[in-house]
Amino acid sequence: MPEYSLGLDFGTLSCRALLVDVKTGNELASAVMDYPHGVMDDTLSCGKKLPRDWALQDAQDYLTVVCKVIPEVIEKSGISAEDIIGVGVDFTACTLIPVLADGTPLSRLAKYRCEPHAYVKLWKHHAAQKYATRINELAEERGEPWLELYGGKVSSEWAVPKAWQVLDEAPEVYADAAMFVEAADWIVWQMCGKLTRNSCCAGYKGMWNKTMGFPSDDFFKALDPRLEHIIDEKFSREISPLGSCAGYITEDFAAKTGLVAGTAVAEPIIDAHVFVPAVGITGSGEMLAIMGTSTCHMLLDQKEYKVQGISGVVADGILPGLYAYEAGQCCVGDHFQWFIENCLPKDYYDAAEEAGVSIHKYLRGKAEAKQPGESGLIALDWWNGNRSVLVDGDLSGLLLGMTLQTRPEDIYRALIEATAYGTRKIIETFRKYEVPVNSFYAAGGISQKDPMTMQIYADVINMPIKIAGSEQAGALGSAIFGAVAAGSEKGGYDDMFTAAKALGKVKDTVYYPNPENVEIYDKLYAEYEILHDYFGTGANDVMKRLKALKGL
Repeated sequence: MPEYSLGLDFGTLSCRALLVDVKTGNELASAVMDYPHGVMDDTLSCGKKLPRDWALQDAQDYLTVVCKVIPEVIEKSGISAEDIIGVGVDFTACTLIPVLADGTPLSRLAKYRCEPHAYVKLWKHHAAQKYATRINELAEERGEPWLELYGGKVSSEWAVPKAWQVLDEAPEVYADAAMFVEAADWIVWQMCGKLTRNSCCAGYKGMWNKTMGFPSDDFFKALDPRLEHIIDEKFSREISPLGSCAGYITEDFAAKTGLVAGTAVAEPIIDAHVFVPAVGITGSGEMLAIMGTSTCHMLLDQKEYKVQGISGVVADGILPGLYAYEAGQCCVGDHFQWFIENCLPKDYYDAAEEAGVSIHKYLRGKAEAKQPGESGLIALDWWNGNRSVLVDGDLSGLLLGMTLQTRPEDIYRALIEATAYGTRKIIETFRKYEVPVNSFYAAGGISQKDPMTMQIYADVINMPIKIAGSEQAGALGSAIFGAVAAGSEKGGYDDMFTAAKALGKVKDTVYYPNPENVEIYDKLYAEYEILHDYFGTGANDVMKRLKALKGL
């Protein structure tokens, strides 16, 4: 009898469900639904205006979509839910929810309906930057050994800065919160009826280390006396490893979704990290870029190196026995979408309509006709701050070289090239610190749909790029974890390496660098590095000064 695993991929804007045959890797059916409230970065659903750099969500949306996509994908596939042996979950992170002891999000309480701090703080909520800055300053002053494992800086996107922001700006919300929970752990809690804390989110976003644990209470006390016991009072020291079973589907959740009570549920994992087994990576030196609204760069190695500006290195962070490195760029697809929504003249839309193509395809066609360097433009890819290797949410974008002859497609291509330069900076930083990067893979929507961008990346980094074999690689990766949670006795797998080799896949398509383009992009990248260091490392803090004036 065939067995199946269900992968649930919670992204920035939507949740996708995918059913996978655990023996053949065949993808039977998928279903997707957008979050009803989307990303609230301007106003709350009640109409309350939000300050700049905020990004919130409504936790109820996660339950709404999962109760829709699971029954839909089962119906589409035509299989019996009894043949689903496991469920895996991945989620954007750090996506933090303040909750009551029973798991109720504080935003569900009537008194907090219009209180921003009671809502989910999405990963790209950057309004906690000043708290991250203070953590970094104090950790550096004290010589805290854990700071080096995060490239020398904690990000404003992480759990503790976000929780500290709540304490400082809405102390009543902080007091009412029995705990702060990663959305990944929260949704598994709703599925299984018990809370566990996964090692992936704790390690990369919660300042936890397998050997050292969390920073000391004394460190938190030095930050703010009210934070002295934050780990014990608002988080937890009990961390569950990836690849383990978090629990089993409850009768209540089964009734809402059509799943069978008792089905194994895997410990959840961060959405970017789950792509690694989905492309079959099981060893050192193979970098994977997951390219969507943002880009995360994942890399495995047998050694623990301290690399400046990375998002973290975590033992067993993806696969057991290996150190998993993360770096990233916090504005990629968002970058391109911003330009299309705000910077195109009407005649471009008219021309696209006349040609019978989308505005995206029309603009890409015009940009693709340009040669490297032809526009005379160069950009910095910091429209939403910089994650790696500067780790600074207060940086902003830059475009240099415009003239009266500059056309929209010139700018569009320059923005794409800027994100490729940012990826090259990350690769070169890893190599500088002796972490090998021998091959390059790409996954996510951009890698599947945009050959022009992928060719630009191949030319800029001067490496062949292999493409994930599934258009739903995130959900496939989660399904792989679900199959391992079930174990071989139920028809799944007993370890991640076997499962990844059996079910992970790449396409036959490979993007090879063009030597002529590589030569030009080497020159442009040298200019990018000059601008990167000048505006990003303190030589000229004009971006920060402008941002401060903007907030007046």
